[in-house]
Amino acid sequence: MARIRVIDGDITQLEVDAVVNAANPTLLGGGGVDGAIHHAAGPELFEYCKAVGGCKTGQAVLTPGFNLKAPYIIHTVGPVWRGGANHESDLLSKCYRNSLRLASQHNIQTIAFPAISCGIYGYPVNSACEVALGSIRFHASGTALPHTIYLVCFGEEVKSGFRQLLG
Repeated sequence: MARIRVIDGDITQLEVDAVVNAANPTLLGGGGVDGAIHHAAGPELFEYCKAVGGCKTGQAVLTPGFNLKAPYIIHTVGPVWRGGANHESDLLSKCYRNSLRLASQHNIQTIAFPAISCGIYGYPVNSACEVALGSIRFHASGTALPHTIYLVCFGEEVKSGFRQLLG
């Protein structure tokens, strides 16, 4: 069973096998975590992502980490919160499950997730934390990889949401 760790920090500075990028559908960078990862990884990431051609909500794509300490970036596109009746929880769950599936397929042992969709996409933090942990636990019950999953928090609200659920 994977170890789940809630930490404060800058996801772009972590020494893990993969960081997850809360990307937009173009994969070409944006604000928040997406902009920070693109900035830290360097212009090669932008060029690589142009060739990939985008990603649909709930899906995930693996790229090299370029200038990051992490050798890989898993980009996933979270849902925009529209009140909860538009399959947002299913799509958010797919973000985590598809990212973890890619991690397992590429022998990634340590992975760091941001709080997907909790920024500009407006997903309610407590609900997002429940979906994230439920999806991670479901994946961890069926596979050995990754061994360690970091939930990287930017702000007290997200950290508290994860810690309350983890006990």
